[in-house]
Amino acid sequence: MRPLRNFAILLIALAMPMALVAQVLTSMELPDPTSQHLQQRYIKALMAIGAEIETHKFPYPFYFTRLLDVDEAQMKRVDQRSIRFDIYQGQTVLEITGNYYAAYTEELMDTRARVKETFNQVILPILQAETAHFPDDSEFYGFAIEVSHHVRQKVLGIITERPENVMLLVPVGVAQKLVDAKTDDQRQAAILDAKLFLDGQPYSLWLHEGAPPEDWKDRPAPPGKPPAAAPAPASSAGATASVSPDLLNPPAAPMHIFTPEALANLQRQHDDTLSRMVKDLDAQAHFLPYAPPAFVGFRQGAYLELSVETHVNAPQGTSRYKLAALAFDEQVSHLIRPVLTYFPQNSDFDGISFSSIIRLSDGSSSLAVEFYFPFRTMRCFASYDCTGQQLLDSGTIVINGERAALDLEIAEGKN
Repeated sequence: MRPLRNFAILLIALAMPMALVAQVLTSMELPDPTSQHLQQRYIKALMAIGAEIETHKFPYPFYFTRLLDVDEAQMKRVDQRSIRFDIYQGQTVLEITGNYYAAYTEELMDTRARVKETFNQVILPILQAETAHFPDDSEFYGFAIEVSHHVRQKVLGIITERPENVMLLVPVGVAQKLVDAKTDDQRQAAILDAKLFLDGQPYSLWLHEGAPPEDWKDRPAPPGKPPAAAPAPASSAGATASVSPDLLNPPAAPMHIFTPEALANLQRQHDDTLSRMVKDLDAQAHFLPYAPPAFVGFRQGAYLELSVETHVNAPQGTSRYKLAALAFDEQVSHLIRPVLTYFPQNSDFDGISFSSIIRLSDGSSSLAVEFYFPFRTMRCFASYDCTGQQLLDSGTIVINGERAALDLEIAEGKN
């Protein structure tokens, strides 16, 4: 019996990765080279997003699929994968589409109530799963989430059902504000910087309790060209196409300018905290005495730069990627939690830059590595909800002045 039991365990182990990748398209299935590159580079993050959404308890069944308005009984015969990068006229989005089997009664819920319900029950949880893995990445514009639900209505005394498609297009930075919002006012302000579409037409979503005021009802829809109807793919399920290319043609993301005066103001506001942090953590962090903590502007954000010295046990000739990985594993990752204790959840800047001068076994300085990490994934890492690799993927790594991708598993295997 033992061989049979071992064989069964092996089958279960082999099936687990397949279950995780079930919601994610392979890079070779995507038509654009940029999409293929992003799909391959972030495959682990996409699998993790799929797994988190799959385990989320939606009030009604939700299925990933690129085809909308699929009958629930036919879902088993439909390709249940929809997580992919896509590019539309130069703008790149991480796109997720699916069918949500809630059937709202038109007599009891008007259009506003239905859209709000699907937004809160489905779209927002999906967005929360995505932003945890991509909190600060400018390689793609934003997130596109399209969900189909059903509406029950009476036609000539007969109850029928029709589909209704709700789609959110939101820049990465706005998505962070939306999921971080603590009040309806904050959520409403964030949603105004996104685009919402109902059955392909721009739609203004009112998130507060009760009916919107009269001036909101007269408010024009968000700017943007309405999407052209896309031809429906041939399918026995009679499904309609998902996100239209015209719909995903957003304007450039708004830029945040941090002037020298603004950075100097941050420096003054946090001066006492920085002095206390340096005194408390110097023995562990090895702060460089000639480069005190300072606020810097980087990629449309404000970061606190902490200059540290990192000693690694590695000989001359070691790969720069391995040295960067060792610096992260042996020092920087251990500074995340103690540094966070000095800054509250609602900090008035974007994150921390650990600027590390790496010194080898013989005392020589080999290279400089800057780790720019947003607060979101720093806190995710600190609470053991994100891995070190996810933290690295969410930030920006600069080695000797050039941006680099850092895979810990690969880098630490290099000489």
